[in-house]
Amino acid sequence: MPRTAERYPERFLKFLGTAGARFVVARQLRASGGIWLRMGGRNVILDPGPGSLVRCWASRPKLDPTTLDAVVLTHHHLDHANDANVMIEAMTDGGTYRNGLLLAPRAAYEDDSPLCRYVQRFVSRRETLAPGSVHELGDLLIRTAAALHHGVETYGLIFDDARGRVGVVADTYYHEGLGRAFSECELLLVNVVLFSDHGPAVPHLNPASAARLIAEAAPGLAIITHFGMNVLRNKPWEIAERMSQETGLEVRAASDGMTLNLDNLAVGLANDGDT
Repeated sequence: MPRTAERYPERFLKFLGTAGARFVVARQLRASGGIWLRMGGRNVILDPGPGSLVRCWASRPKLDPTTLDAVVLTHHHLDHANDANVMIEAMTDGGTYRNGLLLAPRAAYEDDSPLCRYVQRFVSRRETLAPGSVHELGDLLIRTAAALHHGVETYGLIFDDARGRVGVVADTYYHEGLGRAFSECELLLVNVVLFSDHGPAVPHLNPASAARLIAEAAPGLAIITHFGMNVLRNKPWEIAERMSQETGLEVRAASDGMTLNLDNLAVGLANDGDT
């Protein structure tokens, strides 16, 4: 067990931030460090937005980015990718040795993106998310579950090891049947940026569309995160409770620093108080 996980469960997920969209991120009303995931004996940072490195070291207990095995981006918007370069440098001990997997959509490598070309040379593997792609990281599989509707190339992902599956629905506008792509997941994370539907021109989920998606997927537990301003104003924990009542499934709202024991979803939620 790496030193970063000595006081963490063997399989866990930690929210290094739950901020969604530019206004909440810019004001740091919620932190924006992304998600640390440990499955299949591997450490992954998913969507490391602004402050990810700082949030790792401020965590209780600390999370050591030099023990990362992968940096994964669902897409290259700043609130998901701003700290990707510094997390890659940490994963490779300042670029002194080639290490780890960088996994992102093609657009993150080719379009106007925060990813620096010189930093990409530090990783031992650079792979591209694409529809139906599967990426092996030891005993952990990372699969693209669905292409999402978000204006830039974006994917929903499934993290799969021998003991379970975690689905991640990143920023997207809802389309019919989207939830079914995540139907085999025990845990489903869903980004809920908006409080009301603004149409396809603002391609994000709101509580109504997220509830529809969750009902289709029917996970053992769904956690909403990545909150915009109006979601925060309307209390995410109350929104999650209404979604639970509507879907008949357990839905909870993430908070900064929340840690989830992936081997005991029923009682595995805790907040380390580092926010």
